[in-house]
Amino acid sequence: MWKKTPLARCISLALVGAAVSPLAWAQADNNPSLLIRVTEGQSAEAARLSEAAIQTEPVERLSVSPAVSLSRMGGRGLDPVIRGQNEERVDVLIDGMRVEGACPSRMDPPTSRLSTSLAPVLEVRTSNRTLRWGPVAGGQVVATTAAPVFAGDNHTAGHLTLGGADNGDGKLVNGSVAAGRSDRYIRLAGGYDEAGDYEDGDGNDIRSSYENTEGRVDGAWTAENGLYIKGQASRQQERDVTFPGRGMDAPKTDTDLYRLELGAPVADGSWNLMAWQADVDHIMDNFSLRTPPVMMGMPMKMLTRSETATQGARLVLDQTINYTRELAVGVDVERNEWDATMFNGMNLQNAASLMWPGVERDRIGVFVEGFHRIRVNTRVGAGVRYDRVEMDATRASDEFRMKAGAPMAMTPAMLYRDAYGVTDAAVSDNNVSGFVTGEWRFSPRQTLELTASHSVRSPSVNERYVARKVMKGSWIGNPHLDTEKHHKLELSLAGRDGNWHWRPAVWIDQVDDYVYRFDTRREVNGQTVTDTRYRNIGARLLGAEAELGWSNGTWSLGSQLASVRGENRDENRALPRIPPIQFVQTLGWHHSGHTLEAQWQLARRQDRVDLVADGGLDPSASPGYGVFNLSGTHPLMSNLSLTWAVDNLFDNTWAHHVSKDNLSDSGVFRVNEPGRTLRAALTARW
Repeated sequence: MWKKTPLARCISLALVGAAVSPLAWAQADNNPSLLIRVTEGQSAEAARLSEAAIQTEPVERLSVSPAVSLSRMGGRGLDPVIRGQNEERVDVLIDGMRVEGACPSRMDPPTSRLSTSLAPVLEVRTSNRTLRWGPVAGGQVVATTAAPVFAGDNHTAGHLTLGGADNGDGKLVNGSVAAGRSDRYIRLAGGYDEAGDYEDGDGNDIRSSYENTEGRVDGAWTAENGLYIKGQASRQQERDVTFPGRGMDAPKTDTDLYRLELGAPVADGSWNLMAWQADVDHIMDNFSLRTPPVMMGMPMKMLTRSETATQGARLVLDQTINYTRELAVGVDVERNEWDATMFNGMNLQNAASLMWPGVERDRIGVFVEGFHRIRVNTRVGAGVRYDRVEMDATRASDEFRMKAGAPMAMTPAMLYRDAYGVTDAAVSDNNVSGFVTGEWRFSPRQTLELTASHSVRSPSVNERYVARKVMKGSWIGNPHLDTEKHHKLELSLAGRDGNWHWRPAVWIDQVDDYVYRFDTRREVNGQTVTDTRYRNIGARLLGAEAELGWSNGTWSLGSQLASVRGENRDENRALPRIPPIQFVQTLGWHHSGHTLEAQWQLARRQDRVDLVADGGLDPSASPGYGVFNLSGTHPLMSNLSLTWAVDNLFDNTWAHHVSKDNLSDSGVFRVNEPGRTLRAALTARW
C-alpha cells in the first residue's frame, strides 16, 4: 500500500479539484528560442503523415540535429541524449503530460510512449526560456499532436498508411479518422508495427525484435466565447521486445494515458487547466524470449514486475499588458509512484530484490515569468520557479531473500545503510530555479541572444532508491543525494540574408552536486562482483554549435555541427557517455510536391571517456563514422503519396558512442545500428 504524506494528500485534493472545476489559467507559448523544431517550414499535419510513414519511433527524427544523440538498447526504446546529458536529465512532455518509464533499466524510456499513428511535432528545449513545464536541467523533449485539418466543407479527415522495411522484415499499418470541424471534433487513431532482428553492417543479427500496438481517441469542443475543452485517452501495448546483451527482454509493457484540458480567454490573455494520468506496467525476464542460464542442471529464471503511475495538474494564466509586456503565472502538482520487484527460483516464488521499494514522489511548483519589449529591436525576460519535492521508499523495511530458502533476509533500508550509512529514506527538497534572457536585433539581418539560468533537479527514483542485490553484485541508490544545480549561460547569433540563414551558439553548464553513477569491482570466490553506486560531484559541460543553410525554394543545403565536452571536476577526468563532435550535411530538392534529400552524418572518434575498467560507464573509446542516407516523398495522385528512405546506404558498421554496451560481445562493444535498410510506405489521406 502507498502511504500518504501531508503533501501527497494536498496534491490528491488538488488533482480532484482540477478534474472537476475549470479554475485554470493559460499555456500560450512565449516563443522561446528552440534548438530544434523538427517540422520547421512545413504544416504540422503534412509533417506528421510523412514522418509517421517510415519511422517506427518518432524520436528518431531528433537525429537531424547533431546536438542530439540517440542511445540504443534494442529495436525500440531509443533514449535521447541532449548536449551530453541523458536519462533523468531529459524531461519528456507528451501533449503537456510528463510521462515516466516503468523499467529500472530503461527498456521503456518516456520517448517510447510517443505515438506512431499520430506522429507529433517535436521540439527540444535546452535552456530556461520558460518555466511553465519545470526547470530545464539537461533538456526537454516537447511533443505536440496536431489537431485534424478539415478541408473546405468536408466534415471528415483521416489517413491510412501501409509500410515496411527490408532489414528486420519490419511491417507497419496505422491510420486515423476524424469527424467534425475546426472548433469541434472527435478522432480515432490506431496502429500496429512489428519487426524481427535486424542486421548490422557486418551481417550480424542484433536482437531487436518487437511488436507494438496502439489506439487513441481524442476530441475538442470550443464555444463561441472561446471556452474550450479537450480530452484524450490512449493505450499502447508493446510485446516481445528483445535486447542484445541485457540478459533480459521485455515480453510485456502496457501504457495508459488520460488527459483533460480546459481554457478560455480572460482579460488580455487566457487561462488554461490541464489534468492527466499516465500508468505504465512492465515485465522483463530472462526466459520468455531466450534460454536462461543453467546452474547445477537447473535453469536460473529471473523476472521483474514493475509499474509507475503519474498524476498531475497544471494551472496557468497568461496576460499581455500594453502590447509590450507578457506575464505568466502558474501552479502545478504532480504525484509519482514506482514499484518494482524482482523474482527468481523455479516457480518465481521468491522475491529476490525490491528494486523500487514503493517509491513515492510528491511535487508542487509555482512560477512567475515575464517578457518586455523595451524597444522595437530589444526584448528582455526573466522568471523564477519554486518546487517542493518530497520522496520516500514506503517498502524500504520489507524483506527479500537473494534466493529461495536463504537463511538471511535483507531489506532495501539495510542496503542503503550498508552502502551509504543512510538510516532514513524520506527526503524533502526545496528547489528554486530561474532565468534571465535578452534578445537584441542589432541589424535587420542578425539577432543576438543571451540567456543565463539556474536549474535545480531532484535526483531520480533510480539515483535515490533503486535496491538490487544478486550474487554478481548490487545496484543501490543513495537516498541522501543532494539536488543537482545547473548554472547555464548560452550565447547565440541568429541571422538571415537573402537565401542564407545561420546560427552559431556557445554555452556552458556548471553543475554543482552532479549525480555521478559509478561501479566498483571486487573478487569473491574467484568471481568478479560489480557494485553500482551514486555520489555527488562537481561537473562542467561546455559546447559549441553552428548551423548554416541556403535555399532557393527548389534546392536547399544545410550544415550543422555540434561539440560538447564533459568534465568530472572532482577527479579531473571525463564525464561518461559524452557524444563526440558530430556533423550533419544535407542536400535537398523540392518540386511540385516531390522531395529528395541526401544526408551525411559524421562523428569524430571519442577517446575522452570514463571507462568501465576505471569504474565509469563507457565500455570503451568509440571510432568515428560516416553514414549516408537518402529519402524522398512523391505524390502519386491527389490523396496518395509514397515515402521512402535508404538508411546507411553503404552498409557501414557503426554505433552511437552513447548507446548501451552489448554485454554479449565481450562486454566492450556498443549496440550497433542497422546496416543498409530500405523503408517505404504508402499514405492515403482525405
